[in-house]
Amino acid sequence: MVARAFTVSFDGLEARPVEVQCAVTAGLPAFSIVGLPDKAVSEARDRVRTALTAMSIALPSKRITINLAPADMPKVGSHFDLPIALSLLAALDILPRDAVERALALGEMSLDGSLVAVVGALPAALAAAEEDRCLVCPKACGAEAAWVGGAEVLAAASLSDVVRHFTGQSPLPPAEPGEVLPGHDSGCLSEVKGQERAKRALEIAAAGRHHTLLIGTPGSGKSMMAARLPGLLPPLTAGEALETSMIHSLAGLLDEGGISRARPFRDPHHTASMASIVGGGKGAKPGEISLAHNGVLFMDEFPEFPRQVLETLRQPIETGNVVVSRANAHVRYPCRFMLLAAANPCRCGYLSDAARSCARAPGCGEDYLGRISGPLMDRFDLRIEVPPVQFQDLDLPASGETSAAIAERVASARAVQAARFADHPEVRLNADAGGRLLDEVAPLDAECRAMLHRAAERFGLSARGFHRILRVARTIADLGGSAEIRAPHMAEALSYRLTAGPA
Repeated sequence: MVARAFTVSFDGLEARPVEVQCAVTAGLPAFSIVGLPDKAVSEARDRVRTALTAMSIALPSKRITINLAPADMPKVGSHFDLPIALSLLAALDILPRDAVERALALGEMSLDGSLVAVVGALPAALAAAEEDRCLVCPKACGAEAAWVGGAEVLAAASLSDVVRHFTGQSPLPPAEPGEVLPGHDSGCLSEVKGQERAKRALEIAAAGRHHTLLIGTPGSGKSMMAARLPGLLPPLTAGEALETSMIHSLAGLLDEGGISRARPFRDPHHTASMASIVGGGKGAKPGEISLAHNGVLFMDEFPEFPRQVLETLRQPIETGNVVVSRANAHVRYPCRFMLLAAANPCRCGYLSDAARSCARAPGCGEDYLGRISGPLMDRFDLRIEVPPVQFQDLDLPASGETSAAIAERVASARAVQAARFADHPEVRLNADAGGRLLDEVAPLDAECRAMLHRAAERFGLSARGFHRILRVARTIADLGGSAEIRAPHMAEALSYRLTAGPA
């Protein structure tokens, strides 16, 4: 008679159900695992056999067959150890079969039977809740999995603890959710001397999630301002926190089961590969653009990234999701992030300073920024020139508004947008609006429309550029508490589009 246990196989954020079937039959002694297991799953038989021996459980001299159904779906990861052990113990009538079948299990086993943490506990708990099962997982994963709340989570330190639970000797208590982790202190924007125009642009970008490019000389404060951007963003909502944490769970980034309400801020180095940025590698893991979902992706020294890496950003920026396609995997990840890029105006960095620029100016600047293709440049809503700060100004005390004061305006503007797009769940902020919806939420009077048309004709704006200026103007109006877009809002939006880089 076949005994069954249940677990999941991860396909992106989706946790697909897997039935672990175990049959102990007459024949030559053997222990085989079938159902397209990878190397880690195939090696589970040795870990399980040794762990059972450590518990003084001897396997019978029979043929043991483990089938992972559906058999045509690849099984990847060490989290299959625990469900394989449970199905085997149920087949040997050591554990009650009905109790094992009511649980969804995942966990890696050490040779002494202790359970080791695995990635993906959060999406696995969500799958358990959907199937009305309890989740059995390693103790280190319990606090993370308990955040779902829809399923009972039983976190065990070892396989023997699980056996005692199912046999009624020592029931496991339900796991408690981990703590809400405090966000990283990113500093205050008032600490940045000068650069009031760039600070204003960051406020607009934070309010509407607009992609932004900062171009300035070395040491002008681009990276310093970027590091303070998280302090302007409102906390993640409960739904956004769970959505973002599921991606981080698959990547193994959740710290001791805690979930943070702070928005992600990812800053990969310019030597990062395409797989690390977009996603891929073994198991088609999420990349930086997905880890920055609902947050910020900061790419410093933007032109120094490989051209192929930069071009892969074009589609995710527009669609808000990415499909990682490999020979054995087609995985979709969400990646609705705000791209903040920083670049020097040329290779030496001093194009605007005649006394310090190289002999190739201005051609060196065209060549350097030319590494950013026109279609990618067209996707930046805000392009800001960041001038150098005079050393005399560095002795002045901190000035300007604090991050907390700006964050209040950003939160108010985002609340207005949330109410505006309440009937459109696929649209969260102004940066997502397009087509007929954009015309409805951002109507223009005759003066604003004439201003925008003149700019489009003079600078040769694309249709995408035209609509992105309209979205920025809508965000500026929201920050000003205006229900309609006025001429000053449109003029400011145009100024951010036409002063740095090609239109």
